[in-house]
Amino acid sequence: MVTLNHLSVEDPDDGSSQLPEVAEAATPTPAFHRKKTIPKTDSRDFFLSRQENLFLSLALLIGCYSAILIPAYLSSYQEEAISDDYQHPKDLVLINRSASLLSGPCLPHWCLNHLKHLSCSVGLQNIPVFVQRERPEPWNLPPPLGFQGSEEHLAVALASLPQPGLPPSLKRQGSCRRCVVMGSGGILHGSHLGSHIDQYDIIIRLNNAPLHGFERDVGSRTTIRLLYPEGASHSSNEYKKTSMIAVVVFKSLDLDWLTSVVTKQPLSFWSKMWFWKEVVDNITLTPESFKILHPEIIHKTGQVIQKYEMNQRNVMPTIGVSAVVMALQLCDQVSLAGFGYDMQHPEARLHYYEARRMDSMNSQVVHDIMAEKLFLKDLVAAGVVTDLTGGV
Repeated sequence: MVTLNHLSVEDPDDGSSQLPEVAEAATPTPAFHRKKTIPKTDSRDFFLSRQENLFLSLALLIGCYSAILIPAYLSSYQEEAISDDYQHPKDLVLINRSASLLSGPCLPHWCLNHLKHLSCSVGLQNIPVFVQRERPEPWNLPPPLGFQGSEEHLAVALASLPQPGLPPSLKRQGSCRRCVVMGSGGILHGSHLGSHIDQYDIIIRLNNAPLHGFERDVGSRTTIRLLYPEGASHSSNEYKKTSMIAVVVFKSLDLDWLTSVVTKQPLSFWSKMWFWKEVVDNITLTPESFKILHPEIIHKTGQVIQKYEMNQRNVMPTIGVSAVVMALQLCDQVSLAGFGYDMQHPEARLHYYEARRMDSMNSQVVHDIMAEKLFLKDLVAAGVVTDLTGGV
C-alpha cells in the first residue's frame, strides 16, 4: 500500500500535471485516465483567432448569398428587359396588319360603298353626328334616343357651346380620311400599336379609357372622346392631346353637367346626388371643344342591334358600337382596335388598363354584347370596317 504524502492540484489550464512525480512512480495511472498536456497560449492570440473566425464566417456567408442572389437578380432583370423588348408573334401580326393598311392610299367613300351591300345596315347612312343649334327638331323620344322632356336643359346647354355642330375640320371637303375607333378591350394590352394608332386622321376613344402610361399600346392623342358624365376621367392628363369631347346624354342632368363644365359654374350639391357615380367638375378644354352626340346615332344603332337579338329585349347599345356608327358618318375608311368580348375565356383581361376579368360581363343586363358582336362581325366580313386586333 502506498501512501501519498502530498497531493497538489494546480490550474489545469497551465499545462502542469495534477500529481507529483513520486506519486506517479508509485501508482501508475491507466492510459485512458491520463490528461493530455495542453501547450500554453497567449490570450491575445486566442481572441485574435476568434476575430479571424468571425470575419471568415461573415465572408463565407456574404459569398454564399452573393452566389445565390446575384444570378437570380440578373436573371430577373434580363427577363424583364426581354419582356419589354420582345414581341409575341401575335403582336407582330397585328403590327404588320396595321402597317400594311396605313402604307396604302386612303380610299374615298370606302365604308359607304360597302355598307350598301349589307342588308342589316339600312338607316346607318347620313345620320347627323352632333346636335346643332340652328336646326331645332321635334323630339319624340326621351334620352338617350331623343330629348323629349329635356328641351329646356338642351337649350341652355346649346347656348353655352360656341360651336355645337360639326366643326369644319370634320366635314367632308374632298379629302379622304381614315378613322380608328379605339375600344378598351384587354386584347390591346401588349399590342404595341400606339405609334400606328397616332397616324390615323381621326381617333375616337370611349369614356375614361386612359392613355397616360399606355401610349405604347393605344397611342397618345385623341380626336373625339365619346363619353357620358359618369364615364369622364378625373385626370387632366387624359385631356392634354384631346381635340373634342362628345357627350352622350342619358338624362336631363347630363345636359346640366355639360353646361356646368363649359361655363365653369359648379353644379349644386343636390344635382350631384342624382349621378350614380362621382362626376368630374372640370375638363381642361375650351368651350369650342364640347359637342352633344346626336341621339339619332344611338337610336339607329339600337335598331340595327335589335335585328341580331335572340330574345328581343330592346337593350341599349354600348357607346363602343355607337362610336363605330358615328365613325361611318365621318370617315372614308374605318378601323377598329380593342373590340370584342371573348366570353369563351372568362379569365382573360377585360380592359387593357385594369385587372378585371372577362367573366365580369356576365352580370350586366343593360347591353346585348353577343348581338353587337354579330353586327360587328358582319361589318368586318363585308369589308365595311377593318378589325386591327382581331377580337371581333
